[in-house]
Amino acid sequence: MADTGTGADGESADGRGADSRKADGRTADGRTADGRTADGGGLRRTLGFRDLVVYGLLFIAPMAPVGVFGTLDARSHGSVALVYVVATVAMAFTAFSYAQMVRVAPQAGSVFAYARKGLGEGPGFIAGWMAMLDYLLIPAVAYLFAGIAMEALVPSVDRWVWTAVAVVITTLLNLWGVRAAARVGFAVLALEIVVLLVFVVSAVVVLARNGAERGWSTPFTSDTGFSLTAVLGAVSVAVLSYLGFDAVASFAEEVTGGSRQVARAVLFCLALAGVLFIAQTYLVALLEPMTSAELAANPAEQGTAFYDAVDTSVGTWLHDLVAVSKAIGAAFAALAGQAAAGRLLFAMGRERRLPYALSRTDSGVPRVALLLAAVVTLVAAVWAARRPDGLDRLVSVVDIGALTAFVLLHASVVGWFAVRRGEGPPRWFTQVVLPVTGAAILIAVIVEAAGTAQLVGAGWLAVGLVVLLVQRGRGGRRTPDGRPEPAP
Repeated sequence: MADTGTGADGESADGRGADSRKADGRTADGRTADGRTADGGGLRRTLGFRDLVVYGLLFIAPMAPVGVFGTLDARSHGSVALVYVVATVAMAFTAFSYAQMVRVAPQAGSVFAYARKGLGEGPGFIAGWMAMLDYLLIPAVAYLFAGIAMEALVPSVDRWVWTAVAVVITTLLNLWGVRAAARVGFAVLALEIVVLLVFVVSAVVVLARNGAERGWSTPFTSDTGFSLTAVLGAVSVAVLSYLGFDAVASFAEEVTGGSRQVARAVLFCLALAGVLFIAQTYLVALLEPMTSAELAANPAEQGTAFYDAVDTSVGTWLHDLVAVSKAIGAAFAALAGQAAAGRLLFAMGRERRLPYALSRTDSGVPRVALLLAAVVTLVAAVWAARRPDGLDRLVSVVDIGALTAFVLLHASVVGWFAVRRGEGPPRWFTQVVLPVTGAAILIAVIVEAAGTAQLVGAGWLAVGLVVLLVQRGRGGRRTPDGRPEPAP
């Protein structure tokens, strides 16, 4: 029998029901196989594997630990490199679940689409809702990092001005188109990697010449006394550095070569980021003249701890080079984050879970969704830039949405493969044991997260549940012309 491209349960290769595709190749909602709508709108497939990696690494940022090194060092009692080892392992489970689900539902919206597939409409909405907290606020954190770095170079201009400028420039690039933004992003990524290599070589030379300020093993074992609770508490902040590898999945409808390319890019970005983060935090911890206890006692020193260690041990020239790279890199990390946020809003709007206007596209660019994401991040970033504790408040909040969405992602793997048996008998180790283990690790991290983050996360979840109940009370989703559809 010829291969029809459907699975055992009648699902098509892209995860949709076989009966939802019409004779002309369109799905029941009017979209073609590449996600475009009947009027020629929708997203266009223009990205290759390299473009996905560029977006992923831009969002992650090769030198992401620069901004949070001091905080992590203080919280973990000096075990900052171990924090990134644990965080990498925790995120590896999540990356593997992403790689499995992107094959099942290769659509924009990533975890929103996956949870709908594996758990149903309600959990899918909640997954997208919690991810929205992450995707809308992480760019704000990155923009603020850019503003802080530029203020360090040009103190006469307030950080909120630099922050606003970064938002405007990167938003214009995103509105230009995903392919054009990827080209500019590749050049920025190359610059960041060169600066990181310069730092690594300089740090190794200084350590070989002058020795380490702390013990050689202390970045893994602590300089004041090891505490597993302290390490897990720091991991809840460190995962901020990784958030972005998952954003690659948001471009599933814009990649050439199929979902396999997306899965490869997700795993590659996480593995490379883990190596870079562990290496640079290990080296800078050895150069740090202050102990972790001193950093904990002086919170004002934590934000610039990385820069100060480089300045003291290597020289001002490297301090300035790192600052410039961090300013540019953070702005383009926000560019990738804003693009991913726009795709999430686009996907939720297309499924009528948010206003349908968000699903409109212009020349393959979801400009309405991108502009809304830009406005939200601009307001959050400028607000935080004008407050002395703004960075701490943002950082403590953004992780909780992503971690909750990741837990639902793992549940989606179990739901689709083991409960719904979407592809026949499940592979128990990879499709049950691994996702359950990954979810357990993330729940442990959530439990150890800051109380403020937990409260905000719970509040955001409560609002999402209310929105879901209201939608069901009104008869569920609505068609583009405003007619109600059946409740989920």
